[in-house]
Amino acid sequence: MGSLTKEHWEKVYETKSSNELSWFQSYPKTSVELISGLNLPKTAAIIDVGGGDGRLVGALLKQGFVNLHVLDISARAIERAKARLRGKADGVIWIVSDITEFSTEIRFDLWHDRAAFHFLVDETQIGKYIETANKNIREGGCLMIGAFSEKGPKRCSGLDVRRYSETAMAERLKGGFEKIRCVEEDHTTPSGACQNFLFCGFMRRGFKNGT
Repeated sequence: MGSLTKEHWEKVYETKSSNELSWFQSYPKTSVELISGLNLPKTAAIIDVGGGDGRLVGALLKQGFVNLHVLDISARAIERAKARLRGKADGVIWIVSDITEFSTEIRFDLWHDRAAFHFLVDETQIGKYIETANKNIREGGCLMIGAFSEKGPKRCSGLDVRRYSETAMAERLKGGFEKIRCVEEDHTTPSGACQNFLFCGFMRRGFKNGT
């Protein structure tokens, strides 16, 4: 995504408060409900990609999860999350990185992404994202992506986005993942606009070539 993209997001979080951001949710109801349905152990390794200043990590901490990672390209977004969570932030691993350049030895039980994947519009970026997810989710682990549906906006935060149907999302991920279920969510932005999201859950089943 490059330094220009990082510069864009740092400026966004430096100039706007959380409730001025279109994707802001005071409580991530759909994500929490879908994660609860997985019946994960509290020690499950979970990463929230693009989680930045989002509220999911706080909700998961309240539920007793103890192995949480939050990744965001914006250091400012993560600083804001840490300040909001105060001492609870010490129980989270915070990662400032472009997801297409992220590298770790950890194998996650759950990879969650709400409103990051749809900002990848270049085929090379999308390929790197999926390759990283394939590498870093354990076999049998889950990938959960919330992206704009075909009814969603074509642009967000001044950037072009990709919109997905359930079929298109499954096609993108068919090399390493098996679809569990998809649901749609109408998200009302702080300004009152409606954005339709598609949430899809997948199970990591390994590459088709058996690796």
